[in-house]
Amino acid sequence: MKSLKGIHHVSALTANAQDNLHFYTEILGMRLVKKTVNQDDTSVYHLFYADERGNPGTDLTFFEIPHAAKNREGTQSISQTALRVSSDETLNYWLERFVEYNVDNSGIQERYGRKVIDFKDFEDQRLQLISDETNSGVEGGIPWEKSPVPQEKGIIGLGPVRLSVPRPEKTHKVLTDVLGFQQHTTYQLNGDEVTVFSTGKGGTGAEVHVHATKDMPRERPGRGSVHHVAFRVESEEELLKWVTHIQSLGYMNSGFVERYYFRSLYFREPNGILFELATDGPGFEGDEPFEKLGENLALPPYFEDQREEIEAKLKPLETK
Repeated sequence: MKSLKGIHHVSALTANAQDNLHFYTEILGMRLVKKTVNQDDTSVYHLFYADERGNPGTDLTFFEIPHAAKNREGTQSISQTALRVSSDETLNYWLERFVEYNVDNSGIQERYGRKVIDFKDFEDQRLQLISDETNSGVEGGIPWEKSPVPQEKGIIGLGPVRLSVPRPEKTHKVLTDVLGFQQHTTYQLNGDEVTVFSTGKGGTGAEVHVHATKDMPRERPGRGSVHHVAFRVESEEELLKWVTHIQSLGYMNSGFVERYYFRSLYFREPNGILFELATDGPGFEGDEPFEKLGENLALPPYFEDQREEIEAKLKPLETK
C-alpha cells in the first residue's frame, strides 16, 4: 500500500449549527463548502468548513447534536486540532482578531519549533493556529477570496492533531506498525511527554502528536469534543487495500463505506480513538458548482428520495 498522505479531515461535535456556522465562517473565515446531513442520522446537520473548494487536508467538519451536554475534557480523546496559517507574522493579525471577537486564546507561543496560538471556540472546542513559516511538508490549500478574513491571512488547512491517551505505547504501535507513520522527537506539555509522528511528505499537514496523560479521567464527549480524525488515502483502489490490511490484523472496523464525497474505512485503536481512512476524491463539486458550494442543502443521491422528509426535520441556517 502507498503511504497515507496526511490529515484528511477532523470531525467534531456542536450543539448549535447556527452559532457554529457564524464562528467558523465569520470569525475564522473558513468557507462552508458543504451543508449536508449526518449520513448515519439524517435528522441533524453535517457542516464542512475548509479552503476555497474543500481540498483534502483542509476540512474541519461538525455534526450537530442539539442539546448535547458540555464536553468533559480528559484522556482517550482527540484533545486539540490545529489550523495552519502561512507565517509567523500572520499570527499577529489573528491575535488582534481574537481580541476583537473576544476569542479565548493563549497568545503566541512556541511549540515543537513553531509559533502557535492555542484558542477555543464558543463551545470550548480546543483549537490551535500554527504557523507554516518553516513548513516543508504537505502543501496547504487556498483560502476563499470572498472570506471576511483577507486571503493572505486565511487558514490554509489542518495542522497537527493531538491525541491524549493513557497508554501511549499502544497508540504509537498502531501509528507506526499498522498505518506506517514515522516517529520523530518528543516535547513537553504541562509536564507530560508528547511524541510526534508524521506520514507522507510530513510537515504540519501530516502530523499526529501523541500526548501521554497521567492521572486524568476519561473524556466524556459532548459539545466541544472531537469525534474522529481521518487520514488521506490516494484512491479507492488504495482504500480497498487498507480494508484488507486492517481486517487481516483483527481490528473491529466498518469495512468499505460510501460517503459520496469520499470513500472511507473506520476503526478504533486500543486507546479508543476513532480513526478514519478517507480517499482524496471525488470531492465536493459533484453535486454543486464551485461558485455555489455550501449554499444549499446537499444530499448524496441515495438520500434524494428522502429530501422532503429530511428538510422538514432541519432548522434552516441563516447564511450571509
